[in-house]
Amino acid sequence: MLSRILSTLVLWGLILTSLWFFGAHAAVVLLTLLSALTLHEFYGLTEKMGARPFRWMGLWVSGLMTAGPYYLAFFLQENYENTNLAANLMVLALLISCGRVLRERDAHNRVETVAATMGGLLYIPFMLQFLTGILMRDNDSTANLSLCLWVIAVAKFCDVGALLTGLAIGRHKLAPNISPKKTWEGAVGGVLIAAGVGAASAFFAAGLLPESLTPAVAALIAVPLAIVAIISDLIESVIKRRADAKDTGELIPGIGGAFDLTDSLILTAPVAYFIFLFIE
Repeated sequence: MLSRILSTLVLWGLILTSLWFFGAHAAVVLLTLLSALTLHEFYGLTEKMGARPFRWMGLWVSGLMTAGPYYLAFFLQENYENTNLAANLMVLALLISCGRVLRERDAHNRVETVAATMGGLLYIPFMLQFLTGILMRDNDSTANLSLCLWVIAVAKFCDVGALLTGLAIGRHKLAPNISPKKTWEGAVGGVLIAAGVGAASAFFAAGLLPESLTPAVAALIAVPLAIVAIISDLIESVIKRRADAKDTGELIPGIGGAFDLTDSLILTAPVAYFIFLFIE
């Protein structure tokens, strides 16, 4: 527990320091790196299940998918829709995978290869690139960056809140066949803490976040985001259980791998993106 808390504090310190000096560029680089590392670990898990994904092609596509829209817009000085590029890259990756699989894989591995390669791209970088989309909402780069950090804080504080509440008063198992340690009490506590953090952040950072994100609105939005974060975390647990793996890696002491860090963000990112589109 102590190592997890210390690792979390160090990570937040590094993230905030990077963002302070380099702004949105640092955010995009960090997102791109985390997306690629998470995909790398996901492919490792699928290999334990017997698949043989095209790892390097997937990692290149992941980088382009996450960072491409932002830097295209930056260098071309015009907005570029992030989902368009991501969809085009998915099609390109599918075409390349189908071409390569006929030449480089045994007949009994071909379906698994394409499924693992494309499933990883759809599940991880395609979802996480919606955080890049939040960074590109409008011309107010400070508000965009603050909003992206707000989404991450809501998801991760839901994790922490669920863990602490579950340890304190957890009695009823949430999903015993998937993640035996998670409880309903922990989930409720995580959602409430996420809502509180969301509202408090909107109050104390009112000058940095969009004006539409008042404390009341922030608390309301944080609730569905926290629920999705819990579901997203459980999906990772399903994958790890299928691969018979406790953690996805040993990158971060007390936490595990990059996948263990991004798990709650993967499904939260697109939900947050579309919620903010709706309330604009």
